[in-house]
Amino acid sequence: MTNNIRIGVIGGSGVYQMEALQDIEEVALDTPFGKPSDSYIVGAMHGQKVAFLARHGRGHHTSPTRLNQRANIYGFKMLGVEYLIGVSACGSLQEQYAPGHIVIPDQLFDRTNGRALSFFDDAAVGTDGIVVHVSVADPFCSYLSEVCHQAVAETGASVHLGGAFITIEGPRFSTKAESRVFRNWGMDIIGMTTTPEAFLAREAEMSYACMAHVTDYDVWHESEEPVTVEAVIRTLLHNAEVAKQSVANAVRLLANAGPSPYANALQDAIITSKSTVRPDVIEKLQLIVGKYF
Repeated sequence: MTNNIRIGVIGGSGVYQMEALQDIEEVALDTPFGKPSDSYIVGAMHGQKVAFLARHGRGHHTSPTRLNQRANIYGFKMLGVEYLIGVSACGSLQEQYAPGHIVIPDQLFDRTNGRALSFFDDAAVGTDGIVVHVSVADPFCSYLSEVCHQAVAETGASVHLGGAFITIEGPRFSTKAESRVFRNWGMDIIGMTTTPEAFLAREAEMSYACMAHVTDYDVWHESEEPVTVEAVIRTLLHNAEVAKQSVANAVRLLANAGPSPYANALQDAIITSKSTVRPDVIEKLQLIVGKYF
């Protein structure tokens, strides 16, 4: 299996393939957490190997709530990915983030419910597993976020570095009351998939950053029509080429990147006495925790 791929890309709504990849192969993986959303498309770009995954599957057949995000992230770990870029659609909650703009967020607020948020919960490893309290005070890698910001800026698109990204459960859009509350909380953009993607990437000791493409003003903006699928798709299609060029630029900028700053994110996060952890649990999570046992 190919396992020396340092850069991964998760394509969201409207970005289901990366035509710039050369010498591609499809890699179908089965992880300890089940199957990912689709096969990984592995290819070369700017002299580097890159793994691409369509977050919702090619054809967009899996809703945000039903995504097996643990399998998606673990699959990237199996391939050796250290730097993971998420491309997402989002709504704007503030006037300055207009449709067509791109935001590289630096904060994340979780408003989901019932999602598998960790590799280490009881449902994943059974009772008496491993208790891990990973730090996510800064949920996005600042180094990779700077790279993404520069990569987008090189395309000439309007891009903002920093912003609070709230993840809602979906698949429905917000009510006006919800949207106004999120604005009053100080949230900047809204989407449905960045949680738990960012948190799982941190547990997997990867750098993670997000290129969030603003498609609409959600439903709070009185002078704009409420968000519709038609409007979202229209803006997504317009932004798709910008998204793909931005990713290509980011891959080029990462050519000489050192190890991920989060390569040892779990070093002080494992609370459970190591002598009490069952061998089958260590085996299941070998790629993530093996070096600590």
